[in-house]
Amino acid sequence: MSITRILGIDPGLRLTGFGVIEKHGEKLVYVASGTIKTTTGKGAEIEDLPSRLKIILESLSEVILTYQPEQVAVEKVFVNVNPQSTLLLGQARGAAISAAVIKHLPVAEYTALQVKQSVVGNGHAAKEQVQEMVKRLLNLPAVPKPDSADALACAICHAHGGQGLGKLATAGFRVKGGRLI
Repeated sequence: MSITRILGIDPGLRLTGFGVIEKHGEKLVYVASGTIKTTTGKGAEIEDLPSRLKIILESLSEVILTYQPEQVAVEKVFVNVNPQSTLLLGQARGAAISAAVIKHLPVAEYTALQVKQSVVGNGHAAKEQVQEMVKRLLNLPAVPKPDSADALACAICHAHGGQGLGKLATAGFRVKGGRLI
């Protein structure tokens, strides 16, 4: 039986979630998860963007060194109402992807819709539903925090080939453009 270690990343400029799982055949095993914060002290944010990106890059590099994943799955940026927020999130995502490619790791990208569809079976699931399903799928003693849960969900989505439970929801139906027809 082959074992594959996957690092899932939920990029964010303030909080970047990470989650590490192993795929043992068809079984998924929790390894570690956490959140990288680009804040100091009592919640005061670091003002300059380069410093925040450096924290994300260095922290994820440390996570990669510690847990030695073989593959990385990153959540894609969704287009926000505020274009400036979307651009900033894209830069955080770039720092996360850079941490992986510097270590010569393959990177897969999934939209939030794909991740939720794969893990919950519903692409429009609430955060709480994702957290609960991550807890169940990985047999965790408690519900993980939102950013960690999203990163673990991204890793689970990748472990399932981007299909997972969402594949069950559409079995026997024709899907076009992400919609049942």
